[in-house]
Amino acid sequence: MEDHIATRSDLRGDCARCFGLCCVALPFAVSADFASDKAAGTPCPNLQGDHRCAIHAKLRPKGFTGCTVYDCFGAGQHVSQVTFAGQDWRTAPREQARRMFEVFPVVRQLHELLRHLTEALTLPAAGPIHPDLRRALARTEDLTHGTPEELGALDVGAHRQEVGELLLRTSELVRAGVRGKKKERRGADLMGARLQGADLSRANLRGACLIAADLTGADLRGADLIGADLRDADLTDADLTGAFFLTQPQVNAARGSAGTRLPGSVVRPVHWTAGL
Repeated sequence: MEDHIATRSDLRGDCARCFGLCCVALPFAVSADFASDKAAGTPCPNLQGDHRCAIHAKLRPKGFTGCTVYDCFGAGQHVSQVTFAGQDWRTAPREQARRMFEVFPVVRQLHELLRHLTEALTLPAAGPIHPDLRRALARTEDLTHGTPEELGALDVGAHRQEVGELLLRTSELVRAGVRGKKKERRGADLMGARLQGADLSRANLRGACLIAADLTGADLRGADLIGADLRDADLTDADLTGAFFLTQPQVNAARGSAGTRLPGSVVRPVHWTAGL
């Protein structure tokens, strides 16, 4: 199990092994993130016959920033290669293609949970509940291997709630010893907040709205950022060392600099330094 936890490459999107499911199954609407509308189950007009994006290298300038901050956590290749055993939705019967599009977002949620559970098991402070986390990881893994019918009938919301309670206990253990109400910002509306240089170390920012917040030089070391909305948040020179439950899509949606310090679980987005 330890080796498995350390090498979860299956929890990162691999477009080469997917049939462009996110470009078909998911809807989007004209906004700052998308230049056009698309209904669920309808192929994006930029999707080519080989399941590659025709404007992949120009998504941001073409108005499709939303695509650049999305990650299926490996659900695309799992549904394509495991759940449907390599069956392409283009050549599959209509009903099977429809089921594939319905199952994809379910598996994506399960894979996101796997990603958080995997990270939780690397946190020494969460040691007292590692057995519970391992059981939850195994159970979630089992669910991802369900048949299309089983996945379609799964109450994924109930499972998320169950796992969420474990992840909350993980957060409490990791952040133990933090004092002061200022550290409890769970679900806080901090849209556009001026938080330059703020001390948010080991803060509970679960589900906080930090859209367009100015976090320049802020101390976010050891903060719980699960579900925090970081779209267009300015992380220039901020310190996120040891921040946990932070995903690549969250980082990709923010703005940062060469001076932004990130935890090892994510990589620095190219557009932070490329000016895109």
